[in-house]
Amino acid sequence: MDVTTADVPPGRFDAFAASCPSRQLLDTIGNKWSSLVIVALGLGGRMRYSELSARIAGVSQKMLTQTLRGLERDGLLTRTVTPSVPVRVDYELTPLGLSLLEPMRHLKEWAEAHMAEVDLARAEYDRNDG
Repeated sequence: MDVTTADVPPGRFDAFAASCPSRQLLDTIGNKWSSLVIVALGLGGRMRYSELSARIAGVSQKMLTQTLRGLERDGLLTRTVTPSVPVRVDYELTPLGLSLLEPMRHLKEWAEAHMAEVDLARAEYDRNDG
């Protein structure tokens, strides 16, 4: 049985509790594809599916579609369909999604800035424990 926000008193969300719905949200925004989509849309603005696919190397069509649907369901992005031939579909962060941009951008920048240190730590660990 899924827990909903109606099951949790206001102000009582605790992601450490197994039954807390905020855990599901953390799982969504902690997913690498979700975080990359949020940052790509936050920095690039409104984008088409093909632009997102080209911007985020390595994401499969199925995974990008699932990620976009999940983020739309959570109210973090909007999907706008423009009738044309072919149909044009654009994605854009909502105000709620934009509120996530700064923390996600900082995480991305931290990962880029510290990757060399992480590589060294991994190599050291593998030498000693592997």
